[in-house]
Amino acid sequence: MSVRRFLLRRLVLVVPILLGITFLTFMLVRIGEQSPVAMLGGPMADQATFAIIEEELGLDRPFFVQFGIYLGKLVQGDLGDSWQSSERVADEIRNRLPASLELLIFSVLLGALIGVPVGLRSAQRPNGLFDQVSRFVSLFGFSVPTYWIALMSIFVFFFLLRWSPPPMGRLNIMSFPPPRLTGSYFIDSIVSGNWSTAWSALGHLTLPVILFSIIVAAPIIKHTRAIALEVLSSDYARAQGLRPKTVRRIALRNAIVPILTFIGTELTGLLAAVSLLELIFAWGGLGQWGLNAILLGDFAAVQGYVLVLAVFSVSIFVVIDLLVLVLEPRATLRS
Repeated sequence: MSVRRFLLRRLVLVVPILLGITFLTFMLVRIGEQSPVAMLGGPMADQATFAIIEEELGLDRPFFVQFGIYLGKLVQGDLGDSWQSSERVADEIRNRLPASLELLIFSVLLGALIGVPVGLRSAQRPNGLFDQVSRFVSLFGFSVPTYWIALMSIFVFFFLLRWSPPPMGRLNIMSFPPPRLTGSYFIDSIVSGNWSTAWSALGHLTLPVILFSIIVAAPIIKHTRAIALEVLSSDYARAQGLRPKTVRRIALRNAIVPILTFIGTELTGLLAAVSLLELIFAWGGLGQWGLNAILLGDFAAVQGYVLVLAVFSVSIFVVIDLLVLVLEPRATLRS
């Protein structure tokens, strides 16, 4: 199957998936207990005021009429307006997504750079000291709640030791955001030659990236160890009398594709998982914005946030499929 044909088939599958997710999100936010009408009207508003607000927002129309109007605007790139900030949802997403991707990409890279070698090293001597320590660290990353480790880290490294800057955004109050190129304050500051801002951005990045990389690395260590153990203990490797270094190289080559697939699968859920960390560190990214929208019942913002998560997940799966084909020529493109 050619790459072009594969992408076309993926597109055919993606459209109904995104349409279904959009419909479910549109329905679920409206059957919940939260209503923007009460929030916008305030505690002193009467029924007449509520009726006017419902009419302005289009909530007085039948459900499927509302959904049809939303789809018509959606295909034109209009995600509606946030009822909380009165800003266009598309603009909010465009402005906040780079902050979340900055935190997510650095954390995933660090987690993978730690998790894959540690998992391979643990598999070489099962139940050894290194293996036991790495398994404990992996279990710790699995078990400890994100909010707890984040709050304890802030207490220790900011309040007690003063090693970390205050958890109040991506820069200190004396620094100004650099000219926007990628949306990452750290990268954009380096490109523009603003070293003081780059140092400030790096300082604010360090603690949340380390914390989130622990969460990312925990399943990677476990999964990599399991794959490498299977290869290293295979009868074929022993029967061939291969040297340990050769066996390790074979294990790494055979483990790359399943590990990459696993990391891609984990990555699809991490953009949503990072929202709690963003909230604690006042990061100002898409995750924090989406979580606030859910808590406040901001329908348009919630719908836009979920749609971005869905598009992000689908894109990751497509990219992973293409990378698997490049790394493993014998593989066939999955339909």
